[in-house]
Amino acid sequence: MQMAKSPLTEAGNDVFGTIQEVITKLNADANTDWSKVDIEALRKHLVDMYEMTININVISQESIKDGLKVKMEATTARASAALKRVFSAHPMMLEQETGWIMKVESLTSDNTKGQYLLTITTTNSHEVDKIRGLGYIGIMAYGNHHQPHHWSMAKGSNPHSHH
Repeated sequence: MQMAKSPLTEAGNDVFGTIQEVITKLNADANTDWSKVDIEALRKHLVDMYEMTININVISQESIKDGLKVKMEATTARASAALKRVFSAHPMMLEQETGWIMKVESLTSDNTKGQYLLTITTTNSHEVDKIRGLGYIGIMAYGNHHQPHHWSMAKGSNPHSHH
């Protein structure tokens, strides 16, 4: 059955829309190996991104020499688990893309509350204000590695296999 054309461009929420975009691109690629495609892995990762964006509390953001110090915590158990996974990879990606150093310190011994102290610094004095202006969520969203990362996950590669 053919659906009528719609003036709408958004498929739903951002997770659903991203997945739909990936499926469209996979369908358009004659070389897609559907036996390796893993849309569920991508969905889980996108849920982690949602959790570390929405279900956290930034307790403080403090300017320090060469950068920023952020104290933050998860507000749900899912967000706490997501932060643990995201923080295992993001500092390395940020350093590769920008040269910035992101140190992640758990503030609880078992990290049941998902409390962290993040320190983001640079040796480039012209980028210190940028780091401070970006704050927690800007630092997490910064860079061009997200889309290739998602594409790799969808195609069945495990970009986290080295963590």
